[in-house]
Amino acid sequence: MKIKVCGMRDADNISELIKLKPDFIGFIFYNKSKRFVEDFPQVKFPSSIKKVGVFVNETINGIIEKVNKHQLDIVQLHGNETPEYCIKIKKSHLERSRKIVSGPLGFEIIKVFSIDENFDFHSIAEYENSCNYFLFDTKGKEYGGNGIKFNWEILQNYKGKVPFLLSGGISKEDSTEILSFLRKQESKLCIGVDINSGFEIEPALKNIEEIKEFKKSLV
Repeated sequence: MKIKVCGMRDADNISELIKLKPDFIGFIFYNKSKRFVEDFPQVKFPSSIKKVGVFVNETINGIIEKVNKHQLDIVQLHGNETPEYCIKIKKSHLERSRKIVSGPLGFEIIKVFSIDENFDFHSIAEYENSCNYFLFDTKGKEYGGNGIKFNWEILQNYKGKVPFLLSGGISKEDSTEILSFLRKQESKLCIGVDINSGFEIEPALKNIEEIKEFKKSLV
């Protein structure tokens, strides 16, 4: 079970989190978010932890700039990005990476979908060839960060092939329910969880002890 901790920006807080060895750490580059990263934290990241940049309806040039500047491993698209956009952003980066020797040679893409009772899973089939992971979050007024869970049973309707992360208001109290969901899941494509506001002391500052307890409970 992979753990993705999103909405980080405090260097000391991140250094403490790194000791827990999460699989992904997410940084939000959306200036309307309470967890917006204006000054990227100067922390040494082990190669085992992937840095995720979260973007909402950003320009391709804007994303590529952040990927190269901060050596991001994954781009998470949290807006209304189309399948064509996902393909273009990968092609654009591959073209530029040939000229930027110090930059990463490629990155993975997580596409986020906001889920409610009426979500049509057939609508995301076109993203399968351009995305490495999907992330299923709760549909709300904001682009993520709503802190509300959706009915995970809806995900039984997902018949695709792309592995996904479970998100939406997850807290340490949800570990039993998460394990139950994994046992019942037919596709076995849920590879992990995305946690954020449910583990916060304040926006962008995480409760490390609670994350530690939560991570242990999922083993």
